[in-house]
Amino acid sequence: MFVTPAYAQDAGAAGGLISIIPFILIFVIMYFLLIRPQQKKVKEHQAMVGALRRGDQVVTQGGIIGKVVKVKEDGEAEVEIAEGVKVRVLKQTIATVISKTEPAAKE
Repeated sequence: MFVTPAYAQDAGAAGGLISIIPFILIFVIMYFLLIRPQQKKVKEHQAMVGALRRGDQVVTQGGIIGKVVKVKEDGEAEVEIAEGVKVRVLKQTIATVISKTEPAAKE
């Protein structure tokens, strides 16, 4: 017997759906292994930079260790790297905060 064109078209549609499933699974795995952890890390870094204040000891991405002297509103911080030597750095380039200072007590 002859195969009608309707059966041939139907078999192709089912095969196409099955061939797309591996790509969907790969995307889901990539999301949970790469994209989601990176987004979490970015949020933590933004929170750390947002909580930056005067007196914190920090390490920049260039490896410079210093103490924050002034936090500016325009995305910059003034960091003292030696006695009397102050540099302006972008807050986003601060890699870690080594020691945090306690906020001053309000009277």
